[in-house]
Amino acid sequence: MNKVKSVMQWGKIILPLSSIRYYPPQFTLRNPLIEGVTNAFDAGHEVAVIVFKLSNQKDVIEQAETQQQHSKMLKNMKKLFQIVVEQEVNPKEFITLHDYYGEGITLLITVDHDRHSISNIDIIMKKISNEVAQRFMKLYSSVYPTFEAGYMFVDKYEYSIQDSILKAHRQAIGIAEKREQLEINEMLFAINKIITKKAITLLAQPIIDVATNEIRAWELLTRGPKGTALEAPLQLFSVARQTSRLYELEMIVLEKMFQQVKASRCRQDIFVNCTPLTLGNIRFTSDLKMLLQKYRGISPRKITFEVTERDSIEGLKNFAFNINVLRLMGFKIAVDDTGAGYASLNTISELMPDIIKIDRSVIENIDKNSVKESMLKGLLLIAKEAGSLVVAEGIENQEEASVLTRNNVDLAQGNFYARPAMFFNEIATR
Repeated sequence: MNKVKSVMQWGKIILPLSSIRYYPPQFTLRNPLIEGVTNAFDAGHEVAVIVFKLSNQKDVIEQAETQQQHSKMLKNMKKLFQIVVEQEVNPKEFITLHDYYGEGITLLITVDHDRHSISNIDIIMKKISNEVAQRFMKLYSSVYPTFEAGYMFVDKYEYSIQDSILKAHRQAIGIAEKREQLEINEMLFAINKIITKKAITLLAQPIIDVATNEIRAWELLTRGPKGTALEAPLQLFSVARQTSRLYELEMIVLEKMFQQVKASRCRQDIFVNCTPLTLGNIRFTSDLKMLLQKYRGISPRKITFEVTERDSIEGLKNFAFNINVLRLMGFKIAVDDTGAGYASLNTISELMPDIIKIDRSVIENIDKNSVKESMLKGLLLIAKEAGSLVVAEGIENQEEASVLTRNNVDLAQGNFYARPAMFFNEIATR
């Protein structure tokens, strides 16, 4: 389908002062869009067409549980554009604001070269994008929308003003998409560089025996290159997944783990996250055996693979087979993020894990919430039935820790006990 829908179709036009009108298929010269551009040209001005495209639409969609909620979110976003544009753009320079059926939000403004420069338009685009994103975050705190913007000037010498507007709009969309593509290309370059150079860092956070307050194990946490857009694990692994480099990245994490365990002569157990996609890869067990041969002396019984519970294990045909092989090799299996994500009870019943890690969402403020404590007790009963140890994650204060003590939780982890730090440094000081 043509990316630019003709303004000859029904099109929503958002006018100043919150006036919303709909125009029929045949625009006439009294159309405010044509009139506004014509008046700007007659006054000796130029007209800029600015397009704002939502670049992380998938993230926004995933926050909506129903199509109705998604539609409401997008409507609210359009309203925010209307409000912000009225604040940021001089009414004398404003022509109109369009919604081209999902092709982004299009703003037309007059430009006086005596008072404006190209950088002025860039500033306007950034101000509007940032302000809309911040206001949207206040409505929906779980997602921060990001926009790519492009602009083009309407050619005043075209025979048809309407055709000239359409051409400028199409070009502005192209520029916005190229900016978005440029960011994607930069991300591709960055993840390829990380994998080629194995440029990741492993931090360690202790897992504490609640009864004795002794360190029983360490969870190793992955970070990308410091100070980059991929330093945080969420961005790092999401980009790797979307660029088909996830398996390579996770195998680098495992190799770094073996290197550091061997070098530090760590005596405690090690926990490491692994996605179901990697655990279900047909190459995984053979590649893991090669790592064990390369780093001899490390017992598989010291290693626990945390299966992140937010991902589904359905449809991964090699997953169950690989889990069985890992157990035969001596590795332990933990279900991570229990209580926070996808089908946790089903995952536990399928895996019968050695360890169940209870998510921070259950633990947070548990000392003030009797329902959460009841949830904890329920998960402890499930763990007992499955023969699993329990690790409570994300402990932030003494009050939360005391709830774990009175409920006889086995193990705990969180900043209350220790923040993640460089693995060698932590091992050396214990």
